[in-house]
Amino acid sequence: MSAHPRTTPSRRLFLGAAAATSMTLAADLAWGAGPAHAADAAYVMGYFTESPDGAGTDYGLHLAVSTDSLTWMPLNQNNPVVTPTAGAGGLRDPFIMRKRDGTFVVLATDLKGTDWGYNSQYIHVWDSTDLRTFTNYRRPHLHTMATHSWAPEAFWDASRGQYALLYSAVNSSGHNVLMVNYTSDFTTVSAPQVFFDPGYDVIDGDMAVGVNGVNYLYFKSSSTGGLVGARSTSLNPGSFTPFSTSVAHGGTEAPTLVKSLTSNTWYLWGDTYTPNGVFYAWRSTDLAAGTWTPVDQRLYIHPVNAKHCTIAPVTTGEYGNLVARWGAPAWNRLKSYNHPDRYVRHAAFAARIDTYPFDPYTDSQWRLVPGLADSAGVSFQSVNYPTRYLRHYDYQLRLDAVDGTAAYAQDATFHRVAGLADSSWASFRSHNNPTRYIRHSGYALRIDPVATATDRADATFSVGY
Repeated sequence: MSAHPRTTPSRRLFLGAAAATSMTLAADLAWGAGPAHAADAAYVMGYFTESPDGAGTDYGLHLAVSTDSLTWMPLNQNNPVVTPTAGAGGLRDPFIMRKRDGTFVVLATDLKGTDWGYNSQYIHVWDSTDLRTFTNYRRPHLHTMATHSWAPEAFWDASRGQYALLYSAVNSSGHNVLMVNYTSDFTTVSAPQVFFDPGYDVIDGDMAVGVNGVNYLYFKSSSTGGLVGARSTSLNPGSFTPFSTSVAHGGTEAPTLVKSLTSNTWYLWGDTYTPNGVFYAWRSTDLAAGTWTPVDQRLYIHPVNAKHCTIAPVTTGEYGNLVARWGAPAWNRLKSYNHPDRYVRHAAFAARIDTYPFDPYTDSQWRLVPGLADSAGVSFQSVNYPTRYLRHYDYQLRLDAVDGTAAYAQDATFHRVAGLADSSWASFRSHNNPTRYIRHSGYALRIDPVATATDRADATFSVGY
């Protein structure tokens, strides 16, 4: 599916820096948001999923985890961990925030699918102590306008002693503005107010509160077609002024600001709808400058089919508990080093690298199992054709059914070594043709000798999810 290029939902915020603040959360912090914790060392991502032909589409809350905020591991086999039971029966644009009592609140748009004309004055809300269980599901009523309530997110407003709940809606101006309600419990909310209206359509507000005394609001701008920042020294409605350079890659929405827990780097994530379902990232060490540098796609991997992410910091213990509860994937994906927008997949049983996204997305999922001819090696078992493995035949790689012969087992066995173009990546040497490595040529996979820098790059892959 391709999202509507006019405006579509998103959400999120990163709550300042990893300051050494107490878990007791007793004091109002100057930067206004629920505090990061001294022990924060990892991240959780929330999202929903859509794939080009719908094979990987699901409008429930999905979770992934990361130790660096760039390389993400989906949990629960990339299946939802909770799904709305009321309203439209599905969600878009989840937002995860750690509240001031140390627990989490999850917000989401009340919308299943892509009916942009669907009106809902409500949003989905859950409470969670650990993102392993979700309780107190409810749908607070935000306004009485005949419009939507897209991409909800929240931040703590210390001056009011309440949480501000932001979302996009079409008000009497006739275009989308960012609205705000104030709440203490995400159940009872104040009357809505216009929070930000630059005079043109804006959606997907995302906040970073109290960064060196300044509050930053990023949003999808219909004026520029990209992600733009506004700022204010106040959190008052109407006080924000746009200032930053617009960034985009194709049609881009859903800004997500993330502060590194280990450096002064900020990341700005964006979700594209042309093509639909690709995340891009930019980086900056100075939010006040309002300029961003694209992050090389080699440096990050987001979950397959993920849409409209939210990212929040978690502790090492919470990271481990999430993996223990939901489980790591039983499969991997292989990303090309010199074509990082492409993944290894089979198509008509021929092996190749194709541009993500595609359906069936399961063509790119592999179980890396002990080598059929040598357990010290590895064989690539197809997820959607589990009786078939990648093997070479006349030096070309294809997906063949196991025939029980020694020749097949040897053809389907490879030895993983440090990446020939980058030792932090991986390359795969043929078991029975040890001078040859898996590489792509004209996007088709084969085994060849490796001699040049181009050969080495063609033969280098990341093993991720």
